[in-house]
Amino acid sequence: MSRILFATSEAYPLIKTGGLADVAGSLPRALLSLKQDIRLILPAYPEARERMGKYKTIASFELDGHALKLLQGRLPGARVTTWLLDCPTFFDRPGNPYLNQQGQVWPDNAERFALFSKAVSMLALDQLRLAWRPDLVHCNDWQTGLVPALLDQQARRPATLFTIHNLAYQGLFDYDTFVKLRLPQHLWHHRALEFHQQLSFIKGGLVFADSINTVSPSYAKEIQQPEFAYGLDGLLRHRRHVLSGILNGIDVDEWNPGTDPHLLQNYNRRSLAKKIINKTALQHEFKLPQAPEILLFGFIGRLVEQKGLDDILQTLPGILDTPVQFVFLGSGQHKYEQALNKLATQHPDKIAVKIGYSEELSHRIEAGADAFLMPSTFEPCGLNQLYSLRYGTLPVVRKVGGLNDTVKDIQKKNLDNDSATGIVFSGTPGDGLLEALQRTRKLYQDKVRWKQVQLAAMRQDFSWQRSAQAYLDLYHASIRRNPKPLTATAFSPS
Repeated sequence: MSRILFATSEAYPLIKTGGLADVAGSLPRALLSLKQDIRLILPAYPEARERMGKYKTIASFELDGHALKLLQGRLPGARVTTWLLDCPTFFDRPGNPYLNQQGQVWPDNAERFALFSKAVSMLALDQLRLAWRPDLVHCNDWQTGLVPALLDQQARRPATLFTIHNLAYQGLFDYDTFVKLRLPQHLWHHRALEFHQQLSFIKGGLVFADSINTVSPSYAKEIQQPEFAYGLDGLLRHRRHVLSGILNGIDVDEWNPGTDPHLLQNYNRRSLAKKIINKTALQHEFKLPQAPEILLFGFIGRLVEQKGLDDILQTLPGILDTPVQFVFLGSGQHKYEQALNKLATQHPDKIAVKIGYSEELSHRIEAGADAFLMPSTFEPCGLNQLYSLRYGTLPVVRKVGGLNDTVKDIQKKNLDNDSATGIVFSGTPGDGLLEALQRTRKLYQDKVRWKQVQLAAMRQDFSWQRSAQAYLDLYHASIRRNPKPLTATAFSPS
């Protein structure tokens, strides 16, 4: 058994802005089922405190002039011990973990997540005397990137793993911020936290962690190339011997068309014909013509360039003269929200848009759509294509990152050996999506082949159990790599 401290800025169902929350809410549960001793820690946002329900204060302490409390409870629906770091000055505020209610970045994000990282480091060294010290600290994205750097200053420390969920977000701040955070001066160096005269939180993880991983094998290769690495490809190639990719899993209980409480009609592989009831219900909900024979595409995600919005907006006019419909759920850049709403106004029988996010509606879209549109320009892993596969909703994806690792194209050889699970296209943005939509339409017209691909998609296993075992193996390797173990016998594989 290993002792794992899992540090994250969000975790579902306590608080969620994206895929990191899904991972942080599911992987610890899967590790617990593998008999690991795990603690999940995140900031005590008001929403997280409310959703955790019962909790108690297990420590009170001061750090950088702030009075902090450590609250202990359970992750809702699980037995995972969960710690919330309570600092009202930094975390008891409206908005989400990173943005205010107007969608603007909190100006003190560096101070907020530096304090969180320092507190995580104290817990990792058991400086609060809780009689629990981890063998490994699992850090996630830039908000916890300082943890490996801070721990590396110690003569003895736990092992560290740093997971990149999206390299596009790096936590970059100016030199004055570095000084304000009172970090060791020697960390202002290009081989430490300095990145082109800026403080880079993510470099703390990339430089100092014993192991680095991403959320898909393909993305681990892509980020060693300039076009995907945002200037960090040299560092990642330098550390490629400790860099790997593990596909995210999904919560197969939460995302199960056979039991999903958000659906009008449950179904599974044996009752796939009932899926159509969810389709007509979705058409009704979005005020589209209720026509079961029309191919219905769904889209759920942030309305940003990364998610292929330019491609979508450029391509839609070329397909709207065919029997298709599109439903969109998401929010993001104003220009994309505006453009989609304009198209929906121009084509009310073809396109429907809901700006915002609803977990319940996202389930209904996954079940009601025939195909799922996900033409991301890059995608570290992606979760919606995995949900789509499970719901028999064929993903239409670009051949990048985790999309490439999880969806098999409907080319003839894959159809013939019954391994095709979706529609995969390659090419730079602006190239390939229209043809992919046309291929989807052609397949949809062949009801026998369409059902064959649906059934193959629904057979795929992307449960967290498989991914959790891969993480456990990576934890073992990270502990062996740690040059500063707490004790000679800190960990014994079981």
